[in-house]
Amino acid sequence: MIRNGIKRDLIAAIAAVPIAVCLTAGLARSETTVSPASLQQIEEHLAAADDLLLQPTSQSGDLLLQPAEDGAAPSVAPAIGAPAPADEPEDTTGTTPAAAAEHEKLFAENRFPAATTCATCHPKQYGEWSASQHAYAQLSPVFLTMQAAINNKTSGTNGDFCIRCHTPVGMNLEESVYVSNFDRHPTSREGVTCIACHRVNRNYGKISGRLAIVEGDLFEPVFGPKGDDELKRVLDQPETYRVTTDRDAPGRAIHTEVERFFPLVTSGFCATCHDVTLVNGFRLEEAFAEYHQSPASQAGVSCQDCHMGKEQGTASGYEEGPAAIVGGVPTQPRKLASHFFAGPDHSILHPGLFPMNVKAQSFKTMREWMAFDDAAGWGTDAFEDTAPRDHPFPEAWRSIDDRYDARKIVQEQIQRLEKADERRLEVLRNGLALDEIQIQSAEPGALSFSVAVRNITDGHSVPTGFDAERLMFLEVTVANADGAVIYRSGDRDPNGDLRDSHSAYVHAGELPLDEDLFNLQSKFLVRLLRGGEREQVLPINTSQGVLPFVRPEALPTTIYGRPRNTRKHKQTIDPLGTRTANYTIPADALTGSGPYGISVRLQAQMVPVNLILAIQDIGFDYGMSPRQVADAVVDGTLTIAERQATVTLEATKQAASQ
Repeated sequence: MIRNGIKRDLIAAIAAVPIAVCLTAGLARSETTVSPASLQQIEEHLAAADDLLLQPTSQSGDLLLQPAEDGAAPSVAPAIGAPAPADEPEDTTGTTPAAAAEHEKLFAENRFPAATTCATCHPKQYGEWSASQHAYAQLSPVFLTMQAAINNKTSGTNGDFCIRCHTPVGMNLEESVYVSNFDRHPTSREGVTCIACHRVNRNYGKISGRLAIVEGDLFEPVFGPKGDDELKRVLDQPETYRVTTDRDAPGRAIHTEVERFFPLVTSGFCATCHDVTLVNGFRLEEAFAEYHQSPASQAGVSCQDCHMGKEQGTASGYEEGPAAIVGGVPTQPRKLASHFFAGPDHSILHPGLFPMNVKAQSFKTMREWMAFDDAAGWGTDAFEDTAPRDHPFPEAWRSIDDRYDARKIVQEQIQRLEKADERRLEVLRNGLALDEIQIQSAEPGALSFSVAVRNITDGHSVPTGFDAERLMFLEVTVANADGAVIYRSGDRDPNGDLRDSHSAYVHAGELPLDEDLFNLQSKFLVRLLRGGEREQVLPINTSQGVLPFVRPEALPTTIYGRPRNTRKHKQTIDPLGTRTANYTIPADALTGSGPYGISVRLQAQMVPVNLILAIQDIGFDYGMSPRQVADAVVDGTLTIAERQATVTLEATKQAASQ
């Protein structure tokens, strides 16, 4: 599925390779000729591929994150894709009409119905999904910039490989891979929305997310695990449920059929997007492959059993209840699957934008919400009672009533985000456990200890999925009797990075490498064209040609299990496995018998700050600065487990209290 500007890049790539071969080897063959017109055509293709959307937007150095300007108002211009022209007038057509016009697209769309439409009869499912990882998939500014950065580094030949999983509707609509979320279709912004699963009628298998969504308006059939027995019962009682399957008749619109699609409840259906293999054979994500070899799979426990049940991350059974509430009347009770899909990611967006909220979407546009300064207290008595009459509010927020209404929505959103964090912590704590601290040595001048981290799930490794960008690490401190910290591991540099091999401060020699760091983040290793290997934040070779392309391997990757020039050094823990971290405190830091306090915290962070460094030249959507993104990522770090111990150094024995 080739998209817009990417089409030009692929044309250039396809055209350039055979012509280059002709120029070097084909001159000896009289039947192979290259005309001046053909060369001119190739030059035009290559010029077209040099898309402005792929060019860096910042000339700043790559060592330190650039701070946001103090007091800067939140930007409403997109940083991904072509920015709005400087002389473009601000939309001042009023708040309700602009938001209503945008919101109307959700209901007028007759190809791909939106989740907002489904929410009318499926409020429980919508409420769970709206704060989920699936709903956030396309909105994430980190993801959107990363996929644009990869295309930048590969001359556009990565195409829609990443984004087609994150917005299947957008790619079916043939949207540009670079456009800001501000300018996408509302259903496209919904990421992995309802129809991304319930309008799929074929078992595609492990295809890295390239799937076709069955098109049609709300009246067209949907696909589910049960079939349409209950739907037929509802349609047979029009006076009770007041529904209609006639597009021209009054009443509550409803889909005409629910076709039984059994693969929807199998783990293989999840593999469509959760086993990701690049075109060159590089196995980027292996969540399903890990599951397929796991004890859970052998026991018949499915992905859905753990991730769509009552409790996130463990097979806890399913709720019972109505699948729909039609006009206030519930349907017959049945097994209900949760659609929350908790994971390590968390929202770093303005609360007016996420979680998905029908009221927020119909009240203001995304750009208008970005201009609402919730941190300053707009819409609260404390702010409104003291704000000067001539305060320079944006046009969309000049009405005090609008600001108070927005504050109510924001407060509701914040509460929903707090609940989402509880579900994130639930799935993480069902994946990893931290054992008690074990004192190995506690004598004068010698203090050492260990702590074991266990994967307590039997379904896959932890972390899984995009494990090269998941931080699950131990933060360790040892303090002396005066409370002064004498030892640290798992601490951060000024950018917010761990002191690992990707830290900009470690590279610059300003901070030492944390040689005791316990981190379950996998590492990308690339082979340089001149020999040797090095770690890389993104799995793209560093010794590249002028126009690096993503190409299939010339030899079968089954021989190596991976492409020869790139591999991933996995640091994850296998199902039900254990890894032990060992620590020895330098003798010169021990200044007496103690007592010494040991603290160990198991932390989870969705992505490392060095990823923000690696992609920041592309710019971030919603006008966010790299510093804002990095700070928000670090602020979302969760503590999965914590252990403490107190140790006194003695010549003949050790005394430790847990």
